[in-house]
Amino acid sequence: MQENHLDYSGTLKGVEVRDERGMISQELFKLIDDAIEQRDSDHLISLTQDLHEADLGDIIEALSPRDRIDFLELLADDFDFTVLTELDDSLRLKIVEALPNKRVAEGISELDSDDAIVILADMEEEDQEEILAALPALDRIQLKRSLDYPEDSAGRLMQTEFIAVAPFWSVGQTIDYMRETQDLPDEFNQIFVIDPGHRLLGSVSLDTLLRSRRPTKISEIQHEERLFVEAGQDQEYVSRLFERYDLLSAAVLDEGERLVGVITIDDIVDVIHEEADEDIKRLGGVGDEEITDTVLETMRSRFIWLSVNLVTAILASSVIGLFDTTIQQMVALAVLMPIVASMGGNAATQTMTVAVRALAMQDLDSFNVLRVVSREVYVAVLNGFAFAIILGVVAWLWFSNYELGIVIGAALIVNLFFAGLAGILFPIGLQKVGIDPAIASSVFITTVTDVVGFFAFLGLAGWWFGLL
Repeated sequence: MQENHLDYSGTLKGVEVRDERGMISQELFKLIDDAIEQRDSDHLISLTQDLHEADLGDIIEALSPRDRIDFLELLADDFDFTVLTELDDSLRLKIVEALPNKRVAEGISELDSDDAIVILADMEEEDQEEILAALPALDRIQLKRSLDYPEDSAGRLMQTEFIAVAPFWSVGQTIDYMRETQDLPDEFNQIFVIDPGHRLLGSVSLDTLLRSRRPTKISEIQHEERLFVEAGQDQEYVSRLFERYDLLSAAVLDEGERLVGVITIDDIVDVIHEEADEDIKRLGGVGDEEITDTVLETMRSRFIWLSVNLVTAILASSVIGLFDTTIQQMVALAVLMPIVASMGGNAATQTMTVAVRALAMQDLDSFNVLRVVSREVYVAVLNGFAFAIILGVVAWLWFSNYELGIVIGAALIVNLFFAGLAGILFPIGLQKVGIDPAIASSVFITTVTDVVGFFAFLGLAGWWFGLL
């Protein structure tokens, strides 16, 4: 893609690229849409050639499925495959599957290895092999090696283009090497130091290199501390390493501690966004759903968790069924009991959200888990007493029955206590047994707060008023 010619006001040829909300401007989108409709390839190329790939990615996502294919056909060789890395997984796969494998091979041959892997990773193995076979031998070997690593691992995330020199090289020799060699990464901030076996000895930051005199040996200015990740490590672990040590890049080593790649901060930002997005979706029970998914795809991703929720709702309703006679004798109970369950559910969700995020960020561990559990229980109890007073007064004034206010207040304290306890213990327990707490916690916690809420309120009411 050509150099971005946007000026500081965010305009391109006099057209605003994004509006005040940060969205693609309607004016630019309409110009692109009209160019597609009129099959005006030259106009479309002139509108898009200077756009950043992130802006083009948003435009492609906003187009209709038919217009997306026309968009790619009209741009032809002027389409930069880097744009595909800005799209969500399902949409990227649909676009790649609509293109001939020969065209995909031509497109990814111009990309950095980490971007090429993003495009290849979700494709069928047969298509992968055909595309790889069309690439130069060295590129094919490097990409195959990356694809052999587990999904969401550092090996899949790494870029295989990096600069590595021997410790006995001089600063001048290194600089001359970088000036004369064509096949170097487009962007880098670190030079790695390796031994004859390609094992990592250290690194030299670019600013240190440029400040040193030409005769200085690399071994004299290299950082001995080796901050690296193993190729098989999970990308979430790698992102925490970057966050903890404020890294811009990190070396990737294979099982033999040989340098095989580098991970840069731009990829880690994507990982952090991806992991946070995944956790939020799982808390809502929507799986890997994307905004560009079709109606049927979206329905399937939500159906499973709605089915599980149906089972838990039936369980909660069965508790109400145990007290049907009690409810018939005092209709006010039917009016008030959803409040108890709802308050418990909301309180548990607050605690669960904090717990799941703390576990994901590794802020919750054996040394502080007891303190955090105690804090959540205390908060739940204190909130329980506060809202028990408020709701008790409301119930008293509403139904002119102070005893009903006492009962619902007591039930609320009980339910909020169990809500706080369940909200922290279920995520911890699920993680201990190897189940993702972001996926399963909400179902269990909703069941607990509904069952305990209904049982506590209706049971206390039946005992207090002698209705059992």
